[in-house]
Amino acid sequence: MADFLFVYGTLRRACAHPMHAVLAADSRYVGIAHYQGKLYRVSHYPGVVPSDNPAQQVVGEVYQLLKPAQTLAELDRYEECSADFPPPQEYRRVLQLVTLENGDSVNAWVYLYNHSTDKLTAILSGDFLNQGIE
Repeated sequence: MADFLFVYGTLRRACAHPMHAVLAADSRYVGIAHYQGKLYRVSHYPGVVPSDNPAQQVVGEVYQLLKPAQTLAELDRYEECSADFPPPQEYRRVLQLVTLENGDSVNAWVYLYNHSTDKLTAILSGDFLNQGIE
């Protein structure tokens, strides 16, 4: 089974964040994908929570991880959800179903926001790079 990762925020290619280089070095870009969730602006970065509403789609990118244990350990530290950080961590990494542009679905790791969204601003477009906010 291939290990896939869905990224929707600062790890996307267009953000040019230094951690994207870590991801890109040990993975293969698969393509644009969507995740059924609701996207929020947390700070200069987003967070996503699952949604029961099929109309709420988050835009992101899927990568096939070539060294999953190593890459995920580094990304867990970046997302502050490794054992190095006291609970409750801001994110939790969970396998979720994401849909590729060609309609295929894959199980991919997704960093889900792990705190209350009550005081956060929703990104209605579902796309961190194209933010229509409410």
